Amino acid sequence: MANNDHVKSIIASHYDRNDPLGWFETLYSDAKGATDRIPWADQKPNTHLVAWLNREKISGGGRSAIVVGCGLGDDAEELARRGFRVTGFDISSSAIGWAQQRFPESSVEYVAADLFTLPQRWQGTFDFVFEAYTIQALPRSLRDAAIANVASLVRPSDGQLLVVCRGREDNEDEGTLPCPLSHVEIGHFASHGLRRLSFENFFDDREPPVRRFRALFQK
Repeated sequence: MANNDHVKSIIASHYDRNDPLGWFETLYSDAKGATDRIPWADQKPNTHLVAWLNREKISGGGRSAIVVGCGLGDDAEELARRGFRVTGFDISSSAIGWAQQRFPESSVEYVAADLFTLPQRWQGTFDFVFEAYTIQALPRSLRDAAIANVASLVRPSDGQLLVVCRGREDNEDEGTLPCPLSHVEIGHFASHGLRRLSFENFFDDREPPVRRFRALFQK
């Protein structure tokens, strides 16, 4: 398992340099291919994504999809396996190179890209957008812009966005990174041309359990 003190030290050093995004690249590059040094790299797709896909009987059918902060690629590969044409992007070029090495025959287009300076060609392009755990890893000062940029990826008229994150009630303390999103924060997606189709507030099966939000939006 990742040494949480080591991860916190990396994050703190970047925050001290007023570089709240640089720690992602440092974490991946320092790991040197050891997945156990990445806290979220369990080498399988997000269980809350898989459960939703199975429950809703989702098939890609050649539709376009993008995974925000794709890390080592497991969620992107799961969507590709289900028939989506998938793009996965991450701010860490080391993470992208690692994902490409893990899945050398993949149909996924892996791209090193910054959520805050997205390629113009991606605007309003994707039928399905998946965001899990990226926004909660950002400081509060960047979250509104991050939410707006995630929403900008969704194709107008019928594109959908699925968000999975740690959640908290509005009166609960946000704690430390990864900071859970409040109901108010996740509701901000609706300020960017999206309407919420469903919202789930549940505890996962970790010990101790962690509150999760899973919300589906459509443009």
